[in-house]
Amino acid sequence: MTKGKINIFKPYLDVELQYKGGKSASEIDTGGKPLYKLSSNENILGSSPKALAAIREHVKTLNIYPANKDTELRAALADFYGGDMTSEHFMGTPSGSEALEIIIRAFLGEELEVIVSNPAFMPYIMFSKKQGGKVIDIPLLAPDYALNVDEMLAAVTDKTRLIFLTSPNNPTGSYIPKADLDRLIYGLPDHVVVVYDEVYFQYADAPDFTTALPYIKEGKNVIGLNSFSKAYGLAGMRIGYAYSTPRIIKYISQLYKPFLLNTLAHKAAIAALGDTAFIEKTVKTVLREKAYLYKELDKLPIKYWKSQGNFILMKPEMNDLEFESKMQSEGVMVRPVAGFGAPGCVRVTIGNRKSSKAFIAGLKVILG
Repeated sequence: MTKGKINIFKPYLDVELQYKGGKSASEIDTGGKPLYKLSSNENILGSSPKALAAIREHVKTLNIYPANKDTELRAALADFYGGDMTSEHFMGTPSGSEALEIIIRAFLGEELEVIVSNPAFMPYIMFSKKQGGKVIDIPLLAPDYALNVDEMLAAVTDKTRLIFLTSPNNPTGSYIPKADLDRLIYGLPDHVVVVYDEVYFQYADAPDFTTALPYIKEGKNVIGLNSFSKAYGLAGMRIGYAYSTPRIIKYISQLYKPFLLNTLAHKAAIAALGDTAFIEKTVKTVLREKAYLYKELDKLPIKYWKSQGNFILMKPEMNDLEFESKMQSEGVMVRPVAGFGAPGCVRVTIGNRKSSKAFIAGLKVILG
């Protein structure tokens, strides 16, 4: 028998490495004043009406187990994409974050490498490290947070398994032009899989923006990642999906747990896919309010970046936490994003005209 104490804990499972979400509105005391939650990129218009109707229809069936697999959602997604893909190209998951974890578990292990580009969504790094992966950061380029394609390609080794990309990017609002994405994807060796997080794709209006779809149709090692939390307004349901080549989906689906999708989320997501009127209204509202905020921000002494998402990144000349606190005093919740790799910066969600005016009014008070 071995003498001495044996450590049963994996060294890379650092209990301190935890995702810290934004505050909830219930945590903020405004003294009875109106409060606008512009800190979590939620849909201020609410949820897809068709999704809500589906929830009401199925709420009385919660004594029955949900479907064992995501078959119904996969079929609905194939229809949503107009026949460009089959149901074998999809995997439904309880949120985009769950899809991330499944992908990381499938491809990463101790000493294998993943490439990220900060500022970025923290779980890319957090989940990878908890699987024992080595994280290589190739930061986005100043001043506009462009992808550093040359350095990213140079960073690839025999141990590289995943590259995380986000377009539109959270928290910067920047996107990856198709020409840059082409240069990266066509320049990668076959042992590297690109995870392309496009959860804000409905808001992007740049002429050279692209989703993962064309690369997957070509059979490239690309996984598109989407969520129903943002444009569809189903953040509380925790439902998302990944899509890729049938070979990759079949491989990562081996980690799929029985009854993974709860009934209400499953049915709500399927209904939401058909709610084009709600999506059109949502996008129209965001684009209108984005233009209004740009016009007002241009009059004020604060640095900000134009965005392809439903949020705007800015950098106040005061401490980010102080800025957050002062905005809360003015009835507006915003999100400091130092944890996303953007120290000193704050992200604000684009809402409706009431929330936009409240934000600008509060900003004027704070900036004097």
